[in-house]
Amino acid sequence: MEDEKMSKVLKKSLLILNCSLLAVGNVGGPLIMRLYFLKGGKEVWISSCLETAGWPFNIFPILVSYWYRRRKEGPGTKLFSITPRLFTACAVVGILTGLDDFFYAYGTARLPISTSALIISTQLGFTAGFAFLLVKQKFTSFTINAVFLLTIGAVILALHTSSDRPANESNKQCVLGFIMTLAASALYGFVLPAIELTYKKAKKAITYSLVIEMQMFISFFATAFCTLGMILHKDFEAIPREARKFELGQTEYYVVLVCSAIFWQFFFLGAVGVIFCASSLLSGIIIAALLPVTETLAVLFYHEKFHVEKVISLILSLWGSVSYFYGELQQNKKKTQTSEVEML
Repeated sequence: MEDEKMSKVLKKSLLILNCSLLAVGNVGGPLIMRLYFLKGGKEVWISSCLETAGWPFNIFPILVSYWYRRRKEGPGTKLFSITPRLFTACAVVGILTGLDDFFYAYGTARLPISTSALIISTQLGFTAGFAFLLVKQKFTSFTINAVFLLTIGAVILALHTSSDRPANESNKQCVLGFIMTLAASALYGFVLPAIELTYKKAKKAITYSLVIEMQMFISFFATAFCTLGMILHKDFEAIPREARKFELGQTEYYVVLVCSAIFWQFFFLGAVGVIFCASSLLSGIIIAALLPVTETLAVLFYHEKFHVEKVISLILSLWGSVSYFYGELQQNKKKTQTSEVEML
């Protein structure tokens, strides 16, 4: 009983840690990426690559885990415990993540953060739908209500995209930015349940250290995909040129790139950690729930306009997120009551 209690305490601690990582990355990642574009950065593939380029940071917790396991299991302990089956799954998810990175970076380059954040809020609906298909997550009236409200919010933004375009962007570029951001939302809404499905089909005990290994390989393949895009687009040659022209300064340019990689790695590591400790749907809820924070900081730091259609979309998004979250709480409450009755 004591070991079980300690296990529950550890899992709650990990959940809190990963929720924190996800929160910091989810808010900081988009803001620092938008800063890159606002101050002179132009290359979408560079921003795409930075979303997962921080994958080497994962080696530190992996080494700590290895040291701990080696003390318990002896000299024969392997550094990596990932199986060929999981490695293949990580490669596929990684390439999809790389494509998602490109979609999102393209949208961020063309739209204000306050707009792109609202579009990304539709991810909760996509996550719910794909979770139903892939991991048999049950739909409730609250889920349906949330998906409907988030969809309406996105439609309102789509109808007013041209009125929110930056001075140097055409209507066509803004519309394409909207479509790419929505595609990023849909694709990552698929990726989250796909990762949860990978855990379920692993045929191996999924530990937190294995989750970090998987995330490292997912990020590696995503970075490789975006690096290929950079090579074909000749973005490596553009980096020193952009640095010289960056409005904040040449040193600050590289600081922005490094900070972007760190923030986004927090986001991805937090997302897979929350899936491990809870579910892919909780990851989606946290991402949607942090929408007001991103919105507020975008208006505060970048002085973005907050038109009436954004207010309506924000209210609908928050309403949808709260509805979904309330429904999940009700479902968990019913499960707990049922378990208690069965025990009696």
